[in-house]
Amino acid sequence: MTRDTVTFVNGPIFDGTHLQGGAAARFENGRFAALLPGMGEARDGQIVDLEGDILSPGYVDLQVNGGDGVMFNDAPDCATLARIARAHRALGVAALLPTLITDTPETTRAAIAAAIEAVAQGVPGIAGLHLEGPHLSVARKGAHDAALIRPMQADDLQALLAAARALPVLKVTVAPESVSEAQVAALAGAGVLVSLGHTDADYHTCLRHVAAGARCATHLFNAMSQLGNRAPGLVGAVLDQGALSAGLIADGIHVHPATLRAAWAAKSGPGQLFLVSDAMAVAGSDRQEFLLGGRRITRRDGRLTLADGTLAGADLDLTTALRVLVEEVGIGLAEALAAATSVPAALIGQSHGLRLAPGPALDEMIRIAPDLRSVRPALPGA
Repeated sequence: MTRDTVTFVNGPIFDGTHLQGGAAARFENGRFAALLPGMGEARDGQIVDLEGDILSPGYVDLQVNGGDGVMFNDAPDCATLARIARAHRALGVAALLPTLITDTPETTRAAIAAAIEAVAQGVPGIAGLHLEGPHLSVARKGAHDAALIRPMQADDLQALLAAARALPVLKVTVAPESVSEAQVAALAGAGVLVSLGHTDADYHTCLRHVAAGARCATHLFNAMSQLGNRAPGLVGAVLDQGALSAGLIADGIHVHPATLRAAWAAKSGPGQLFLVSDAMAVAGSDRQEFLLGGRRITRRDGRLTLADGTLAGADLDLTTALRVLVEEVGIGLAEALAAATSVPAALIGQSHGLRLAPGPALDEMIRIAPDLRSVRPALPGA
């Protein structure tokens, strides 16, 4: 038996777009090589029986605040990123954007430096960086510290432009109240994925920032201006603008399944909805509470809340999010899988399907139980 050639059989195979039944997936020298018509051609190398599990590229999560008991904000260094990435790899995540929640300029600089170092060192799973704040709206701050929210200044913009040159992916969540259209245009022109969020801006203001270069919205429906009969808000802009993508926290708590269903039905165009965990320190651990900027966050019944009941991130993994989409929202399994893999990967300019070159690495493949209640690496020890 050898890992030079590994073929997976006896389970549906997700190729990034479709579920392939009755096929086998062949990997050579650690990379995907071909889909084969069942067992007939799988005669050499190692044969892995999926026993009905789904074989898929690993998840891509563009909003990960922490894991394994630690928050990125608490220790923004390369060691923390490696620890968080390991915790999420055990949850099926192949690539993630570590996310810094609104913090001081010093902490933000440290987070940028840590992400640059992690990428340079090839820390598995670290695809870049997501800065969620500090240029947000206090009116829609959610769990962010209002004292640290502030408008973007010229030196902030220059720091972000420098970070964009040094990182493969830089995502920045901003609110139109704190960022000008000219600043959005400068960021977008430098390749930054500008995402609107934590904003109370009206529909037309949001559209002007989309025209300037914003391509995404952060956790749709949460911490943003809502869809009203005369005021469509950012929610209306996302659903109306075909090119605008948006992340979703599909835990059935942040957004009701009926609302998710309506959003999925309304969204069309190249911009698509995708899943994020918005995971905090408790991910991959049994911790029941932790601190965020000195404020205690409690884990109970699938919720993470501040003392006043404000939701503070999510107690969610993407396998659970898949199950919510399929079982409670009614989304097809292949479409749900794409929302956790190929859709967010494409948004950050990465290929993540079996039919795309280069094919995914064997170590990045996962097998998902058919009841969508567990996930593990495709090969033991991967």
